[in-house]
Amino acid sequence: MRAIMKKSGNGASVRIPRAVLRATGFSSGQSVEVRAERGRIVIAHVGAHGYALDDLLARITPENRHADVTFGHPVGRERL
Repeated sequence: MRAIMKKSGNGASVRIPRAVLRATGFSSGQSVEVRAERGRIVIAHVGAHGYALDDLLARITPENRHADVTFGHPVGRERL
């Protein structure tokens, strides 16, 4: 299928036909990775969040953990 690149801000955009989206498992609104590879534009799937919670938690150390922060006494109907 052919498509036309159109100016979009400082870049360009291409409308991807529904049949191509279905065939590749992509969907509208999905996060994707876009990169140049050997003179081609490659659009690849990105994981649901891009991060795994276990990996992020494993990177917490006493050196990079901030101290507790106090915001003062309740002034309204906050729950403590």
